[in-house]
Amino acid sequence: MRNILAVECTHELLSVALLCGGRIVERRGGGWQKTAESIVPLMDEVVAEGGIAPRDLEAVAVSSGPGSFTALRIGMSAVKGAAFALDVPLLAVPTLPALGASLPADVEGEMVMAVVGSRKGEYFHSLYRRDDLAAFRWHDEVRRGGEEDIAASLRGCTGTVVAVGRNLEPLRAVLDLGGAAMVNAEFFSAASLFDFAIRACAEPCRTGPGEVEPDYRQSFGSSGS
Repeated sequence: MRNILAVECTHELLSVALLCGGRIVERRGGGWQKTAESIVPLMDEVVAEGGIAPRDLEAVAVSSGPGSFTALRIGMSAVKGAAFALDVPLLAVPTLPALGASLPADVEGEMVMAVVGSRKGEYFHSLYRRDDLAAFRWHDEVRRGGEEDIAASLRGCTGTVVAVGRNLEPLRAVLDLGGAAMVNAEFFSAASLFDFAIRACAEPCRTGPGEVEPDYRQSFGSSGS
């Protein structure tokens, strides 16, 4: 079992997790506004609690977006610094497939719509077949828009759909109209990245930290998001 440090900061809350010796140690911080001051201490905490030295890490994983522009930029900088310092691969895990795959198995639905907040009234969203996510197959199509765009995506669906994300209450009416169930993603965290990261570690081609870029999917002004 590999020693992997994972960071998730794209989806409302910051979380850091360590996989070591077959167990997971995880810490959760506050909202994305606290990312800059919290991320490095949380990384230090989970490594110390895991009982390993930083040099024992074999890889660092990060949710690569899309998501909060500001938190994603800060989080990516922190994990790049760690990966460079430790000379280990940096594993970029796309946020929306990881979010969709984190849906508990006992939640029924053939398809999952992963939803992450963008600008006010807008959302990043993508539809996946759950069987594909379970087999680590996913497309790279990400849409960004408001209620009408989400409604249009649902109209094109065949099969039962579950929408998963945080703070989706404003979308309840459009999801109900489209026949989609809604699940709050309080279970999605840095630990949700490990299945993807372990698979990436097994690939013959590793990614160096200098090659990984955040997947913003949009541009913000100086105020960020």
